[in-house]
Amino acid sequence: MSRPHRPQSAAQKAQAAARDRLPIKAGIQPEAPITGENVELYSDGACDTQAGHGGWATILNYKGKELVLSGNEEGTTNNRMELRGLLEGLKVLKRPCQVRVVTDSQYLRKAFTDGWILKWQRNGWKTAGGDPVKNQDLWEELIAQARTHALTFVWVKGHAGHGENERVDELAVQERKKLRR
Repeated sequence: MSRPHRPQSAAQKAQAAARDRLPIKAGIQPEAPITGENVELYSDGACDTQAGHGGWATILNYKGKELVLSGNEEGTTNNRMELRGLLEGLKVLKRPCQVRVVTDSQYLRKAFTDGWILKWQRNGWKTAGGDPVKNQDLWEELIAQARTHALTFVWVKGHAGHGENERVDELAVQERKKLRR
């Protein structure tokens, strides 16, 4: 039996918004406070799961300037492309920055904000069910970047009209389609 939908109060909406703008957990972040420049990073991934063709894209905004990056991979997954989009964006930063990461991937956001990465490390890169964590290589690279930059995550609903999120999605899909034979 489903419950009737109840409209959210202003306080509930504010709590949900705050939950979606969380800093990452201690142990993954830089040891010293980062006072570097503020950068906005939008990233997304796309994958044709049957063919394994994937694409990723990132848009970085810094002081009114924009940098757009994108690429593709064969034999991949959507989650891997989500991680790749963020990683490639962080790798171009030349010095420690305060990075506001905007993503539609709950998997990516929660791994940092809900401490999943810390649990995986404590468990020898095993999930709670004892399976190996997928994409460990990318997670380890992201951890190194997260220890260099001060990351804050903002989750946005995918395909809901958010301008930059729509752009990175479109770019990632274009990259994926380049691999069609």
